[in-house]
Amino acid sequence: MAKRDYYEVLGVGKSANEEEIKKAYRKLALKYHPDRNPGDKSAEEKFKEVGEAYEVLSDPQKRAAYDQYGHAAFDPRARAGGAGRGGGGFGDFGGFHDPADLFREVFGGGGAESIFSQFFGESRRDPHGPAQGEDLVYELEIDFEEAALGCEKEISVAKSETCEACAGSGAEAGSGRKACPTCGGRGQVEQVVGGFMRVRQGCPRCNGSGRVIERPCRTCRGSGLVQRPSRIPVRIPAGVDNGTKLRLAGKGEAGVRGGPAGDLYVVLHVRPHDIFQREGDDLLCEVPISFVQAALGAEIEVPTLTGAAHIRIPAGTQSGTVFRLKGKGVRNVQGYGFGDLHVRVVVEVPTKLNSHQRAKLEEFAATCDSSVNPRIKSFFERAKDLFR
Repeated sequence: MAKRDYYEVLGVGKSANEEEIKKAYRKLALKYHPDRNPGDKSAEEKFKEVGEAYEVLSDPQKRAAYDQYGHAAFDPRARAGGAGRGGGGFGDFGGFHDPADLFREVFGGGGAESIFSQFFGESRRDPHGPAQGEDLVYELEIDFEEAALGCEKEISVAKSETCEACAGSGAEAGSGRKACPTCGGRGQVEQVVGGFMRVRQGCPRCNGSGRVIERPCRTCRGSGLVQRPSRIPVRIPAGVDNGTKLRLAGKGEAGVRGGPAGDLYVVLHVRPHDIFQREGDDLLCEVPISFVQAALGAEIEVPTLTGAAHIRIPAGTQSGTVFRLKGKGVRNVQGYGFGDLHVRVVVEVPTKLNSHQRAKLEEFAATCDSSVNPRIKSFFERAKDLFR
């Protein structure tokens, strides 16, 4: 199969400068590196291809030859007949370097270990030392009032804790740890990837610790950890909202080899309320009032999170009017005071009238003129042209 154009391989134009060529190579080399694509033959071939393209285009002499003669500049058979192609031939550039060696050179020359530590997540942590435990996440459902006012909860979490039988060492009493015979205590083993480069990986026998236990603890089976349920108190501050995440430091999984425990994150899910809706630190609720209360005015009782409150309804109040009760909302979780309670009154139209009640309303209606319902009069005056 014919080779692709080197400029096309790197995705750069023929006028690209040295820095642009190097930048394109770094991006593609990381993308197709065998360590990121284990077992992927296609990625392995692409890795070789971008390495070959970079080696040519990053060298001024090789690039000049390639620009003039193309791939034939590096074909020994073409070089053998080069004297007949205008004299002088293509020159002898030799073969191409190992793509892995080129990769190491471009990415700092610090050897495979520093390269993989930077780009592929290989840990520089001492494999024999303590390691922090994993973080945990717990989903907790609470009531609306508990979120608004704050509360204390206790949750049960199954998590790993330090084994008491071996004090976290993982070894039976009178036993200990010795150097791993597989990796010789280094915690890493070398493996050939793609048939052309060596990669260091964590030792599968000792899990990268470099030590193995002579006689594992019978309680924890050598892990140094045991799983058990734990009762953990959780203080929920006033003002939290749905989705709030609380961090409980050191309440996650126990550390390994004496390392610190991880953290526990409690994610709160707030149940909806039957009356209140929340917008930030403000509360909203709808309160029904009667036709008579709206017309004549009244003082009504409304609910708040901390008990009943009273508001005065002026005579002639319309349905949908909102009354604000300052400071009767939710406490700000950061401590910046309280929100407000917004009460929207809804006038309830009488239903299921008996004959006496109906007669009284008809008598009332007969005494009313347009001044009683100014909004109705105004509306029809504005809409009269539409009725013609």
